[in-house]
Amino acid sequence: MTYTDIERQWTTRLRRRFVRLLPPEKLMPDTQPSYVSSWIYVFGVTTMAALIVVIASGCVLALGGPQWWHTSSVGHFVNSLHLWSVEIFFFAMVVHLWGKYFMAAWRGGRALTWMTGVVTFLTSVAAAFTGYLCQTNFDSQWIATQAKDGINATGAGAYWNVLNMGQMLMWHIVLLPIAAVLLTTLHVLLVRIKGVVPPFEEAARVEANQ
Repeated sequence: MTYTDIERQWTTRLRRRFVRLLPPEKLMPDTQPSYVSSWIYVFGVTTMAALIVVIASGCVLALGGPQWWHTSSVGHFVNSLHLWSVEIFFFAMVVHLWGKYFMAAWRGGRALTWMTGVVTFLTSVAAAFTGYLCQTNFDSQWIATQAKDGINATGAGAYWNVLNMGQMLMWHIVLLPIAAVLLTTLHVLLVRIKGVVPPFEEAARVEANQ
């Protein structure tokens, strides 16, 4: 195989494009602008840290099935850890979302970064909803029966049956977590490519110096 043939391979072209978009110093930076020390930038990292705990505790819960934590003290602890990590996840994500909204985080060609964050939030809401449906207790039954009419009214109930605990469990532990992790990964990569959005005053100062 000649050098020209190697250059034409799709893997070579893809690797070169990826390295051009995300050189090592961008993908794994060891420094950040001084304004990143502001508290508002902390909530994005907090969201990802909580997501890791959510997934890890969910994997432990999956080892014993959807009901063992009702009768096991260890299972009850892990379930509580799972619940409170979800609470922290959504609290941090909402603060992060609103903080970036008021910072107009779509500035500087970052619209796709903003949209992936919004879609990740909506996906996480669906994941949390299916989680409540998988509690295998009266609460989950009540939530399912109250939600079914609204979902059926949209026509989605023909494909997404909230009264089908098995279907909701699979959505909760497989499909929606995969979607959330992939979207989060894409979101972080876009942040690395475009950089962290600067505050308005910092952007104005840079623009004035140019």
